[in-house]
Amino acid sequence: MRSVDAAGAERSDQHNRKKPRLGTGMPLADAVVAGSAEAAASVQCGSMAVEEIVQHPLPGYEAPGALSFSPDDRRVAFLYSPDGTLHRKVFTFDPAQRRRELLFGPPDGGGLEEGNLSAEERLRRERSRERGLGVTRYEWRAPTSGGSTSRAGIVVPLPSGVYFQDLSGSEPVLKLQSSPTSPIIDPHLSPNGSMIAYVRDDELHTLGLFNGETRQLTYGARESGKVHGLAEYIAQEEMERKMGFWWSPDSKHLAFTEVDSSEIPLYRIMHQGKNSVGPDAQEDHAYPFAGAANVKVRLGVVPSNGGEVTWMDLLCGEPTGIHGDEEYLGRVNWMNNNTLAVQVLNRTHTKLKLLKFDIRTGKREVLLEEYHDIWITLHDSFTPLDKGVNSKHPGGFIWASEKTGFRHLYIHDNDGVCLGPITQGDWMVEQIAGVNESSGLIYFTGTMDGPLETNLYQTNLFPDWSIPLQSPKRLTRGTGRHSVILDHQLLRFIDVYDSMKSPPVILLCSLLDGSVIMPLYEQPLTVPPLQKFQQLSPEIVQFAAKDGTTFYGTLYLPDERIYGPPPYKTLINVYGGPSVQLVSDSWMSTVDMRAQYLRSKGILVWKMDNRGSARRGLHFEGQLKYNIGRVDADDQLAGAEWLINQGFAKPGHIGLYGWSYGGFLSAMCLARFPEMFCCAVSGAPVTAWDGYDTFYTEKYMGLPLEHPDAYEYGSIMHHARSLKGKLLLIHGMIDENVHFRHTARLINALMAEGKPYEILLFPDERHMPRRLSDRIYMEERIWDFVKRSL
Repeated sequence: MRSVDAAGAERSDQHNRKKPRLGTGMPLADAVVAGSAEAAASVQCGSMAVEEIVQHPLPGYEAPGALSFSPDDRRVAFLYSPDGTLHRKVFTFDPAQRRRELLFGPPDGGGLEEGNLSAEERLRRERSRERGLGVTRYEWRAPTSGGSTSRAGIVVPLPSGVYFQDLSGSEPVLKLQSSPTSPIIDPHLSPNGSMIAYVRDDELHTLGLFNGETRQLTYGARESGKVHGLAEYIAQEEMERKMGFWWSPDSKHLAFTEVDSSEIPLYRIMHQGKNSVGPDAQEDHAYPFAGAANVKVRLGVVPSNGGEVTWMDLLCGEPTGIHGDEEYLGRVNWMNNNTLAVQVLNRTHTKLKLLKFDIRTGKREVLLEEYHDIWITLHDSFTPLDKGVNSKHPGGFIWASEKTGFRHLYIHDNDGVCLGPITQGDWMVEQIAGVNESSGLIYFTGTMDGPLETNLYQTNLFPDWSIPLQSPKRLTRGTGRHSVILDHQLLRFIDVYDSMKSPPVILLCSLLDGSVIMPLYEQPLTVPPLQKFQQLSPEIVQFAAKDGTTFYGTLYLPDERIYGPPPYKTLINVYGGPSVQLVSDSWMSTVDMRAQYLRSKGILVWKMDNRGSARRGLHFEGQLKYNIGRVDADDQLAGAEWLINQGFAKPGHIGLYGWSYGGFLSAMCLARFPEMFCCAVSGAPVTAWDGYDTFYTEKYMGLPLEHPDAYEYGSIMHHARSLKGKLLLIHGMIDENVHFRHTARLINALMAEGKPYEILLFPDERHMPRRLSDRIYMEERIWDFVKRSL
């Protein structure tokens, strides 16, 4: 689920940004102007315009994104748009020469637009919350050994096809033609740079990048109602697994999924806003509702030059099969000896198996099994070791586990036996950034310095377990959030850093000690929009609940010079669901444009991460299990009481707003606590969990037949009788994630209880309004409702 908010709270991704040509000797930082005069004029002291809420990218997030080192580490590539729009091109920057150059711009001048995509590609963008236009991704191709360096370059997928751009400055070459009726989906370059694999017409294909030869590798999908090589809906939306095929390290094989959704009844969505009727005005989705069947997923391996498919001994989603506890295919990784490592989950998320497959025979071996009575969360930390642990333990791999209550890293031998921990403590590892087996060091990001920050750390890869583990060494500097990209030689890293006081800054740093080699991108805070928001950065507070639980909140206080001292009318921005954190030391908190707009109108805005939210450990998050609608709402009530006790909030004038899970929680709080909350804006809410998908719902709620009380209490309809305050419901009518049916069911319950409500519908929008005019209209309607109701 993870849709936080429609106002700009869908992340203006700092890792994916934008565009021009400047063949000057100036460093990247000097070549960037952070904000135009027009933008500067629009942000003035005092009240904001409603249009500012919906701007993309958000102020300060015009920074370059999708940064990567070239194969020889001499250049840094990135997506960028110097005019501050979402239309990006590919640039490179040479740190030695301090020279920035345009490497690739869409030959047609536009590249990707919302309107020139196939239906499948639009849905994939919806599930990944992608807003970027022009160029949205690229892949480096290293020069072949002994070949000309002119063959080094990048591969860029666009709606018109897949292009290759070398480093000589010549015109890009269209290598693979695409079309709206037969699009190229999810193309990826082979590790040796000789081929591109892609999905077309539900089958897996390859293209020889320089001989132009295409091969179809799989057959029979459409005839049997299956798809080869694409991740199923559940994997894309909930598992953070976007891919359905994986190149082997030697480029000789491809592992791929076969997805069979034939046993899932189709859920039809009608396009009620269209002028036409018929097939063009409806769409069908194989949507697995909680308690019902999932898709069946097989895993095959095929030679990249064509040949017979070898099927692995695996069939996920078949509860009556010999391995009936293997419900979900979570992750697929190649190991160094051309075997496959596959993570599979059981239906209740309490058991995970790491399986190893022989790709010649398809035979399996269980490397490890994990159990947890709360749940197991999938991760991307599985890392094979090339050299092995030592002479006694050749091979092996790094694994991550929450078995202590916090995610930490462990070394396992080739047979899956855990040899010992790499990290430990009451904090969590988030991602492995790099592994240097030669020096015995591992680099990772985590929360060791607090759950509101992210930093890069270094520690021993092979610790001496006869003595206490050494504390990891922090490499990034400055409080806030750091995301990093390490170079191939493990000598330098790019640090993309932001905080509540600083928009994204990009630094080139030494991996030895974290020292800054040179800034790659800095935004002058003297530019009026950035200076304005820096001065308006919110305040993070910490308080304890009655049981001693520590909570963090973010306060956006109105200007006392204009609106006088507190207490103020208050709106609480809620999300509250798992895997999301609203309160953090990030620029995203500062440029929450709806919060800033409301603050400019004299309204206090408050955010709080209740039990169940992310980055606080499994015990904190796991208290949500079987308790959706209970502990999350109770904690939001405690936050409102704290605001009143501190003298910030005005009793009788406290409302809520949220989207998706936050839409659910805002309506739930309004219904459960009618004496505290007077109004709520509920966007795309899950109103009954039996209407949401299997993977997400059952992880936190269990199966409907086994936990009917949890489902009943977690339904907003169960509490409709208690509702007193004013409720605004917002929903897109073609939402394929949280179906409009959720809002319709709640309306039925409200009418049965004689409860008034207001509704704002978008007939042609999905889970979040995307069209600018729709988003402006929505914000105007929200503000009108708040003025009347708060």
